Amino acid sequence: MTRSGDRLLRELSAVAVQQASAAELGQEVSRAVAPVVAHDGVRLTGTTPSAVNGVAPLGFAHGYGADFARAWPLHRMSAADPLRWEALARRPVPVGVIAADGGDPPGDPTARRLFTDHGVGAELRLLLRDTRGVWGSLSLLRARGGRSFDADDVRRAACLGPSLIAALRGYVVGGPLTPAGPAEPPGVVIMGPDNTTRAATPQADRWRPCDGGQRQDWMGKVFLAALSSEARRHARDPGTPAAVVYGPAATFGRWVAFHAQPTDPEGAGDVVVVLQAASGARLLPAFSDWYGITARERQVIAELLDGAVPKQIARRLDVSPHTVDAHFKSIFRKTAADGRHELITALTG
Repeated sequence: MTRSGDRLLRELSAVAVQQASAAELGQEVSRAVAPVVAHDGVRLTGTTPSAVNGVAPLGFAHGYGADFARAWPLHRMSAADPLRWEALARRPVPVGVIAADGGDPPGDPTARRLFTDHGVGAELRLLLRDTRGVWGSLSLLRARGGRSFDADDVRRAACLGPSLIAALRGYVVGGPLTPAGPAEPPGVVIMGPDNTTRAATPQADRWRPCDGGQRQDWMGKVFLAALSSEARRHARDPGTPAAVVYGPAATFGRWVAFHAQPTDPEGAGDVVVVLQAASGARLLPAFSDWYGITARERQVIAELLDGAVPKQIARRLDVSPHTVDAHFKSIFRKTAADGRHELITALTG
């Protein structure tokens, strides 16, 4: 881990414990990254390897103008974006640059037009991945008229990957393990054909994350739009991942499930997004990713959620009770759960 990465991890973890706002977290990310790669704007997004659909349920930004912050992520959902996550994942070094006057790769006129309209000169985008999979992305902006990103910037940015992954995981596991109270009733949002919010139930608004006591408005404009876009993609090609995302308790106060489905087989009309408390076996993959739960430990938790006691788990997994106890000790250490009951509560609400 680099020295600036160490600082980023320390600072992000510290402000997370202090319940800092998303804007403050964005500032901390920018401050830690700046000594490595100078920039005028930064956006860090996080997901888990098990999520595979590219929709990030958490993110922090700093230095993005409000209009560009909405317009640019919506463009990045399109097939025209040359630096989509799946494209970067095919590169040996998963970094690319788009500039107002060209880039790597060139040929994205819509991006260049957006850059020109909003005074942006270039974006450097780093896919955050390790041997387990993709954890999100880092986007850095430089203003128009300044120096674009060069090969040295790309090389230095690539070195930040492990530190940023560790920082994201530190933020999530630093959040509450168990919810503070009962879950709100499920909410429903209707996304129109243009992936903008057309209608929503009153309960849906209560599921939006709070930022400094105020409900954030980014979900309807960016996050839910991305989820709607992925639902349409899945309708057109069922081989692509379903539009299901699990938001962490560090952002939402409890684990939240977002599930989007089109109202027509072709995915051309409205998309219905259901927001509700996430729990049980469906939450376990994302929970395990963030907390570093191994495959065997995940099996132990799954059996626990199924109602088995340690001796039954040992028989079902064909291991000794001592081995099951050792797995539980490791799980408790990773999650800071004080026992099986709190672990169950964390995963069932």
